[in-house]
Amino acid sequence: MTANIEKAEAVRTETLDPADWEGVRAAAHRIVDNAIDYTRDVRERPLWQDMPPEVRARFRSPVPQEGRPLGQVYDDLVTNMLPYPMGNIHPRFWMWYMGTSNFTGALGDFLAAVLGSNLGGGDHAAAEIDKQVVNWLKEMMGYPASASGTLVSGGSMANLIALIVARNRMSGIDLRDLGVGALKAPLRFYGSDQIHSCHQIAVEAMGLGNRALCRVASNAACRMDVAALRAAIARDKAEDLQPACVIATAGTVNTGAIDDLEAIADVCAAEGLWFHVDGCIGALLAIAPEGGALVRGIARADSIALDPHKWLHAPFEVGCALVRDAESHFGSFTLTPEYLKTAPRGIASGEWLHDFGLQTSRGFRALKVWMAIEEHGVAKFGRLIDQDLAHARYLAERISATPDLHICFPTAINIVCFRYDPGGLPEPVLKALNTEIMVKMQETGVAAVSDTTVHGRHCLRAAINNHRTTRADLDILIDEVARLGATLTGQIVLDCP
Repeated sequence: MTANIEKAEAVRTETLDPADWEGVRAAAHRIVDNAIDYTRDVRERPLWQDMPPEVRARFRSPVPQEGRPLGQVYDDLVTNMLPYPMGNIHPRFWMWYMGTSNFTGALGDFLAAVLGSNLGGGDHAAAEIDKQVVNWLKEMMGYPASASGTLVSGGSMANLIALIVARNRMSGIDLRDLGVGALKAPLRFYGSDQIHSCHQIAVEAMGLGNRALCRVASNAACRMDVAALRAAIARDKAEDLQPACVIATAGTVNTGAIDDLEAIADVCAAEGLWFHVDGCIGALLAIAPEGGALVRGIARADSIALDPHKWLHAPFEVGCALVRDAESHFGSFTLTPEYLKTAPRGIASGEWLHDFGLQTSRGFRALKVWMAIEEHGVAKFGRLIDQDLAHARYLAERISATPDLHICFPTAINIVCFRYDPGGLPEPVLKALNTEIMVKMQETGVAAVSDTTVHGRHCLRAAINNHRTTRADLDILIDEVARLGATLTGQIVLDCP
């Protein structure tokens, strides 16, 4: 009787584990071999290409009710996904501000997925690696060992975590219990007019509203005007508002400008304000032999947001929020319900990492960072940062030496803003011309830059955050922009009203 029950139960039981492990082994080896070739041969493919309608249609089909062999699933991806990437691992991808990934980090993501660990907490090796990576990042920023930190999805979340701590600490009330409606005066946060859009989203999400974020004017170099900051703080105090936090930017998204961190730290110290640094672009300059001087003063910050998936080239996604005052950080998020009580021994005896952020469930983001740093050492990443700075200087020099190409704003770090301008064209025509140059380069798969408008001036933008870039790649960019500009000028002039 018992044997019959066990037999029936075995028939009914299903699992996601394969019936043929050796078949999966063969498929996995094929995928890894192809991935190595794909990464090694990245220069031989177009950076980007548009997906044909039939490929887009493939990814808009209904959910499958039944499965198919893994080999067929992978064949589908080889045909319909791999040829159509964003392109950011290509050596001539300089759009927005992306990292270029690294193969060791990709293996780290694979191993992390195999483990399937939830980094909400617990006593296991993944949690220890997570804490070690945070400690390494604290060390890189010059923070004391007593400081706190947490790994998150990216810069937007890292900034939100830090600003929540700043809001709670500077509110003067038990804000977690009473809420923002109990504030005695509206809180004010300050950042330059070049601040990243995630900060507006952060103050809105914190219940303070967009008006809580004062945009301080930037100067000709796109850095925060410190005198204007002091004036804004004084004005708000006179109007019975409550200045709380200054957000300095170490590497603005538009031009890479770095605010005067030392001067802003002095203002915050004098006014009793929280000093936060959005260093998602430039904080890691601190580890560069030459570039480190550009972020002098960053260690004075009360909190820092940074992105290992940028200048540490970790595969997306991983950001980090660091907070000098560990007690304030912990106090802003800790909550231990009955089902997450710490046990004296065993798996639940470890530290709960969810006490430092918004997520109870957290992926094992740390392993890809840990493996790459262990393999290469932090000194190499510092040299790669200096290499990007040198490439940006070289590109700026080539632009200045090329007829009809012009630098639009100072090149502070590794972001170069420029445009094709043959002279005599009005601003709307120049914008249309340079936009078309940008799009043509993407469509042909030659190179990818983005565009932006700063202080009313439209320009192309090359963010050289790419360990695969060489000077020859930058020469290709210059030649192609000049060629397309000369070819397209007449057409754009005729098309524009």
